Amino acid sequence: MHQGPAPESGPDPASGYKTRLGVVMFLIYCVVYVGFILTNVMTEGEAMQIILFMGLNLAVVYGIGLIILALVMALIYNHKCTSKENELAEGPVGGEETA
Repeated sequence: MHQGPAPESGPDPASGYKTRLGVVMFLIYCVVYVGFILTNVMTEGEAMQIILFMGLNLAVVYGIGLIILALVMALIYNHKCTSKENELAEGPVGGEETA
């Protein structure tokens, strides 16, 4: 299946915003992940064996939580970046042009 040539793209005016947002979200995820690692290291894995609910231990709950957090953060990132791109594409507010 041939889809044709890729459309031309110019500079992305939202790239700075997207970069900052991505770095902040990455650091938030890293802090949560470091908490997982430190819990394992500091308690020699004993804390991860604690049963929390429905027979699931802390390791499983924390691990699933990390996966869900990554998915939620990806959705937030996509929404915020799309909103910023649309905002910048509309130009100045009120339809006024700047000189």
